[in-house]
Amino acid sequence: MTRGVWVMFFLLAMGAGGALQAQEHGGSEAFSSRVVRVALLQDYNTRVVMAGTVMLGATSGLVGVFMLLRRRSLLGDVVGHASLPGIMIAFLVMETISAGSGKWLPGLLIGAMASGFLGVLCVTWLKRNTRIKEDATMAIVLSVFFGGGIALMTAVQKSPSGNAAGLNSFVFGSAAAMTAADVQIIGLGALGAMALCLLLFKELTVLCFDEEFAAARGWPTHTLDLALMLLIVSISVIGIQSVGLILVVAILILPSSAARFWTDDLRHMAWIAVGFGGASAYFGVLISALFPRLAAGAVIVLAGSVLFAFSMVFGARRGVLRRWRIHRRLTRQVGRHDLLRTVFELWEQSGQPPGTPLAGYPIETKALLSARTWSPAVLHRWIKAAAKEGLIATDGSAARQLTALGAREAKRVVRNHRLWEVYLITYADIAPSHVDRSADAIEHILDCELLEELETLLQKQYPEMEVPPSPHEIENQ
Repeated sequence: MTRGVWVMFFLLAMGAGGALQAQEHGGSEAFSSRVVRVALLQDYNTRVVMAGTVMLGATSGLVGVFMLLRRRSLLGDVVGHASLPGIMIAFLVMETISAGSGKWLPGLLIGAMASGFLGVLCVTWLKRNTRIKEDATMAIVLSVFFGGGIALMTAVQKSPSGNAAGLNSFVFGSAAAMTAADVQIIGLGALGAMALCLLLFKELTVLCFDEEFAAARGWPTHTLDLALMLLIVSISVIGIQSVGLILVVAILILPSSAARFWTDDLRHMAWIAVGFGGASAYFGVLISALFPRLAAGAVIVLAGSVLFAFSMVFGARRGVLRRWRIHRRLTRQVGRHDLLRTVFELWEQSGQPPGTPLAGYPIETKALLSARTWSPAVLHRWIKAAAKEGLIATDGSAARQLTALGAREAKRVVRNHRLWEVYLITYADIAPSHVDRSADAIEHILDCELLEELETLLQKQYPEMEVPPSPHEIENQ
């Protein structure tokens, strides 16, 4: 079903775009043939851009996992903005040394990395040596560096040399302009970052989850933290060419955040993030190749946003749909427990002779409504759900009664509730008049081990008693 939704979405996008393309070019080229050519990567430029961006996206997903778990999500944004003055300074230096070589990509990336790493060091120093909070330090460093970069870029663009044209593409990205040499540089950087990340996978995992434990074991936590920052800086810098320094943080955060909805296992999360990062780049480049007026960097980020939104809703571990189902199931369970406990308490208060079975006890709607603050509609819903599970027998009339299964479940629920009440009174020093509400908050999630512990602790107080008596006077709730 999921694959079908994706195919339908992609076909609709291509169909709508195809109509626009046909109108614009006057039908000179059939859109279907263009789709085939792009899908099969027949164009050399598409293959080049695809290779570079997919490697970058996959590595960004892996590094972004540790960036997310380390709570350094905004650090990529700082690096992206802080790298702008480094790019401009590197251009000026190379242009001064040798006229016409100012836009040599390796030199520009070295300048961007130096400036970005300096920005990270400034954030770290301000956080450790001042009382300014981390988010404020990031905002300060980001603003100062980016402002300086814009000032330098304005000066560079007004220089008499005509070689400065195109440097503003680093702000918004220009994936379509990548050459094979650029892809080699990006690929080497991405593979190096991925290799370092995999080599330090265990150490970075411990650093993200328990830094104090790592320090106690003698691990160089400060060095590991710097290594993680270096990875973030590297990916942010080599990603500038594809998506630009403004959007570079998105390729780090979106894949890892989307993967977080699917699993709690870090290894699985890392591989899912790698897949999401590569898929975002793949679909982004395909759509950009089909519609040349759409910037590849922006489309890559939008593709990652679609994957994030899909994961947020349908994620197998933390998705909104799964959490809604769990909440709905827990709400039904709480309502069923409250209904059975109320029936049991009414049976206790009815003055039945000793030995009278709970099964078959008639359930009166009026008595239940007076005992609880339920509306008739809510009570009808709980009774209907209990009858569906075989806890309450009903013949369609107003007469209802507990079944044998319902009686056993009611005794179990009341016993758990009162065991927890007695425990709270005895060990938590909660007044009997308030203990019922406190027990309501926890009784529905008691597991077998905790119940055995409660039974052991309270066995002396209520020996051989199936259901302990209520430690407080039962009142209408």
